[in-house]
Amino acid sequence: MKILLLLTLLLFSTLHANKVLYLSNVEIPDRVVKGEVFSITIKTISTVQNTNEIKYKFSNYQGLKALNFVPYRKQVGKSYLETFYFLATRERAKLPDITAFIAGTPDYEKTTLVGLPLNIIALNPKKNFSNVIANSFELQEYKTTSFDTTHNIIVFTALAKNSNLSVIKFKNVFKQGIESIKKSYFSPKVTYFIVINKDLEKFSFSYFNLVKNRFMKITIPIILDDDSVATQTDLKPKDQSKVQLKMKLAGAVALVVLIFAIWRRKYIYLILVLIPLIYIAYLAIPAQDVCIKQGSNIYLLPVHNGTIFENTTTQYTLPKEGEVTDFTKVKLKNEKIGWVKNEDICTY
Repeated sequence: MKILLLLTLLLFSTLHANKVLYLSNVEIPDRVVKGEVFSITIKTISTVQNTNEIKYKFSNYQGLKALNFVPYRKQVGKSYLETFYFLATRERAKLPDITAFIAGTPDYEKTTLVGLPLNIIALNPKKNFSNVIANSFELQEYKTTSFDTTHNIIVFTALAKNSNLSVIKFKNVFKQGIESIKKSYFSPKVTYFIVINKDLEKFSFSYFNLVKNRFMKITIPIILDDDSVATQTDLKPKDQSKVQLKMKLAGAVALVVLIFAIWRRKYIYLILVLIPLIYIAYLAIPAQDVCIKQGSNIYLLPVHNGTIFENTTTQYTLPKEGEVTDFTKVKLKNEKIGWVKNEDICTY
């Protein structure tokens, strides 16, 4: 019996002596909002030199999505502060059991830090909540143009801090979607579109600010952009009233030059009359039509992998309203404006 006890003590002391990694909690949040991106920090002390070979494995966690398995490291003396980020996905959550080990070492040299349960808070937002939870959320730019006879479209770009912008969504809008997103939880960036009724003078929504611990309101004023510059968000077709105004002004200039030439009897000035007349002829040229192949996608914006809102069931011709790199803007039969890839235009 004594021999068995001695062997047990010897085995225990041998395993303890072979332990090379020691883990402890340093920073765990007191509470987490459901949908929040948060971090925890643990301290790792190693008795060996090859600390760059330390690996971590998560197990037995719930209600969370792990965002990084390789920690953000900060050395403090002979210890290392290792920071991991998570996304709270449910109202009940538990941190993972974190096992640290050095690649190639036996199991008895691995060390496990048992995960603790988290205090998860569920929000009770109003109807205008955008689902965004962040340290900050700022509009970088926005633009409103006409979508059809009853709707306008808002396209905006926003930058956030410490957020999951892929969940952004609005209620009571005609159409919406993400056009592009930078999937960084630390400083994500999104370009988003919303199709709303024309009678709205502003579009307001809220997000939850983690720093101020309250809902913050964001308002986008509805100011229709009538410029004709072919940019990514230039969705409005050519304004024919402006074309007619330009033609009238050019005609007035031509008439003034003609009267001046006859009055001064210097018919050489009649050459100058040709300039506004040529300009009028240019403006009078009807809009060019383009042939669209059968099965072509009509995009809401001229963005690769953007939102497709219609597909051509047959080959047909549409009025051309403009173009940008790789895309042509067309006016559909239902008066909506869309974009088609140049590769989907018929070639003869």
